[in-house]
Amino acid sequence: MREFVFFGGKGGVGKTTVSCAYALKCAQAGLDTLVVSTDPAHSTADVFDQEFGDEPRSVEGHDGLSAMEIDPDEEVSEHLLETKRALADQVSPAMVNEIDRQIELAHQTPGAYEAALFDRFIDVMRDSDHDRVVFDTAPTGGALRLLSLPEFLDDWIARLIDKRTESIDLYERAAIGNREARRRIEDDPIIERLRERKEMFEFAGHALRERATFFLVLNPDELSLRETSRALDDLDEYGLSVGGLLINRLTPEPDGDEDGRGARYLRERCANERERVATVREEFAPPVRGTIETRVAEIKGDLLAEVAAELDIEVATEPTP
Repeated sequence: MREFVFFGGKGGVGKTTVSCAYALKCAQAGLDTLVVSTDPAHSTADVFDQEFGDEPRSVEGHDGLSAMEIDPDEEVSEHLLETKRALADQVSPAMVNEIDRQIELAHQTPGAYEAALFDRFIDVMRDSDHDRVVFDTAPTGGALRLLSLPEFLDDWIARLIDKRTESIDLYERAAIGNREARRRIEDDPIIERLRERKEMFEFAGHALRERATFFLVLNPDELSLRETSRALDDLDEYGLSVGGLLINRLTPEPDGDEDGRGARYLRERCANERERVATVREEFAPPVRGTIETRVAEIKGDLLAEVAAELDIEVATEPTP
């Protein structure tokens, strides 16, 4: 198993439960493990009956296990402020208000939310010193498109340097000298920021392709199967490794001697779910790494340990390339 493990899937399929169970399994195996949640409902706190924040905090009662909860809305706001600060230093005071307005409009466009969250994923991966980092949400297809940016940024930066060079008119050259003008181009803060972004996405591309494994959580219903199929296409498009599928919230089958209305309903539901599980096994390339029945109570404590035992996912650490 690789260093970074992502659990994806559509909303409500049980990603937080499965990711917390797997993180617990890793910690029980002796790995220093961090589980990272981006769920604004703070479900990780519910699973462990403990509050978490933006920095890793040890999970009480579980040696070697830490958790953190990233607030997506706060990340978008911070991303907005950071962008404003970076550009405000490079423009005249008269342009600051207009620049701020344009940046705010840009952050309301589709993809801005995913981009800000993707930056935070990268920060966590780059700064982590844990044996295993488990993310309870995988980047969306929109965010994964950022992995293709480095090759475009190479050409963009080269063209930008050419344009900046052309913009130094004869007066400026005469005033500060040609050599000084070219030194200013090399130290240009805008170009430097673009280079930093390019390096960040290059790190992300390497980390996600060489040091990460993705698992998809789904429920035994048609909508979940269609969403999983689309997610598999997205991950395959960017060359990302899918370790398997987890089918969650299967209906427990009634005992054979039960024949009431409720038992008949459950048998029919179970039959439908078995057909969908068979479809997943036959038509989806990644193997099924666990089938998890619905519990009556919320999954926490001993029940979380039960779910962890049902996951057929390796915990041994693969050497980092």
